[in-house]
This record gives sequence, C-alpha cells and structure tokens, in this order.
Amino acid sequence: MNVLVDRRFSVAPMMERTDRHCRYFMRLLTRRTLLYTEMVTTGAIVFGDKDRHLAFDLNEQPVALQLGGSDPAALAECAEIGAEYGYNEVNLNVGCPSDRVQNARFGACLMAAPKLVADCVRAMRDRVGIPITVKCRIGIDDQDDYDAFRTFVDRVADEGGCETFVVHARKAILAGLSPKENREIPPLKYDYVYRLKDERPGLEVIINGGINSLDESVEHLQHVDGVMMGRAAYQNLSLLAHVDRLIFGGENPSTHISDTIESFMPYVERELAKGVRLNSLARHLIGLFQGVPGARAWRRYLAENAPRTGAGANVIREAAMFVASHDVADSVS
Repeated sequence: MNVLVDRRFSVAPMMERTDRHCRYFMRLLTRRTLLYTEMVTTGAIVFGDKDRHLAFDLNEQPVALQLGGSDPAALAECAEIGAEYGYNEVNLNVGCPSDRVQNARFGACLMAAPKLVADCVRAMRDRVGIPITVKCRIGIDDQDDYDAFRTFVDRVADEGGCETFVVHARKAILAGLSPKENREIPPLKYDYVYRLKDERPGLEVIINGGINSLDESVEHLQHVDGVMMGRAAYQNLSLLAHVDRLIFGGENPSTHISDTIESFMPYVERELAKGVRLNSLARHLIGLFQGVPGARAWRRYLAENAPRTGAGANVIREAAMFVASHDVADSVS
C-alpha cells in the first residue's frame, strides 16, 4: 500500500518502546504522525524470524522501518524485504551510540565514514522505490564542528542520493557516556540543524532531540521541515491526540478516554487470542494520562495486574475506571 509520507511530525524509533503494539495505540490518537519501528538490525532480518521483527498491522501506516547495519548489500536486501512488508520508508540508523551497536560497526560511529553511509543509502535506493532516509547526530567525539557535520550530509546526499536527514541536534560521545547520557549531556545545538536547512534548502531536514511539547514543535517548524519527538511523546501519549490539529491543521481522532480505550480493545482481544501476554500491550499505556486526576491509580492498577498470568483485556477497562470521567485533552497544556 502506497501511503504518502508527511514528516512534519514523527515519533522517534525507540528500543523496547515503539513496537507494533505501541504504534497501533498511537495511531488511535493521531492519524497523521509518522511512526517508526524500533531499530532492527540487518542480521535479525536476514537470519532471524522476519515476521517477528517486521510484521505489523496496516492500520499503523504511515510507518517507517529503521535499520541498523553497515553492509550495503545486506541493507539493500533488508530494505527490499521491508518494502514487501508494506513499510512506507526505510531509515538508516547513524545515531545510536551504544557499545553494542558500535561493536557491530554501525550507528553513530558511521558518522566517521560518510562514504560508507553514502554507499549504503545508494544500495538501498537502487533496490526499492520507497524513501530511504538517514537519522544522524551533528557529530561524534571531537568531530563536532558545523563544517564537519555539513560535509557529512553533503557527501551522503551527493553520493548516496539521500534527500531526507533526521538530525539529533547533539553530538554523540562514543566512549564514556551511556546511551541515556548521550541523550542528555552533550549540549543541544539546534542552530546547526537550522543552518543546514538554510544552506541546503533542497534537502528535507527533520529536527530531533530535547523536544518536549507541541508548542516547541511549532516553533521548530518555522526553521525546518519536520520535528521528531521521542520519549516526551511516549511518556505523555495524550500529547499525540493534538498533533493532527496543531501540526497538520486537520481533525484529531476522538480524544475522550473511553473512546480511545474502547477503540483499542478489539486489537487487544485479537493479540491475546494469538498468545500475546497482556503486559506486552498494556505497558505502553502507562503514559496515557499524565496530569489527569486518577492517573496514579491507573498506572498502579496496570503495573500490578497486567503482568499476571492469564490477565485479560478487562484489566485495561478496570484501570480506565480511575480516569473515565476525564478527557485526554485535560492532560495536555
């Protein structure tokens, strides 16, 4: 299915978070937001259970597949498989700083190898017709001045044909900081991303990093083509109930709590019937009601009851009783 990809607002790929259950629920809150998978390595796809890593409900679209790898041939093969599964975009991870990813020679360390990144992008573009994009940092370690960043982008764009760059506006420190610290300690340099868009207007430039509200997103959109939000969206899911209206100028799906939960129930029942444990679905709902009276009771009830063996969909309905009289909109300022 060919679905138009509009990158004005997207939810970042997040390990252990943006799985297919999370994305399905997010789609009930926003029709227009571009959603991303967790990063999937080429090895997991080529040698592993493809359905486990790639299968998704078409109602999640538009959805992009993020790949981790550095072998052009393997990435091209995986991009083709992803396109066959119905993904609307393939994104190459050139931003993850974890030791595990570095040891496998992909992620943020690839910023030191722009020719290889260009080769990877070109190989995927030659194989599939869907967009191939790159998610990167503004630099790594001591290689963090603007000129080095722009040189990296130029080479990947010119030699690889990449037209869209999602830029986490921090450098990555490859030794000495954890992934969490790399999301918080290196200073944000939004001006690098703004300047890139100003100097390379033909590229689509998406900004990422430290963005916590839709008001901030609207401000960034005065300078770049799109905003990618990560943990702020996951930890306060109800924020997504306002994206279609505030970012895209359209209508949001119903934002009443009972409607949102009930819309999720048929999916929950189907997944439970397949043998999926309730906690695999319910854990993503913890952040739905931030700031709403009863939210603490909602979180506690799900945390205590969803992991129990044999827990059914009624657990979510019972938890929702603590917040049923409030609108999702109440939790977003």
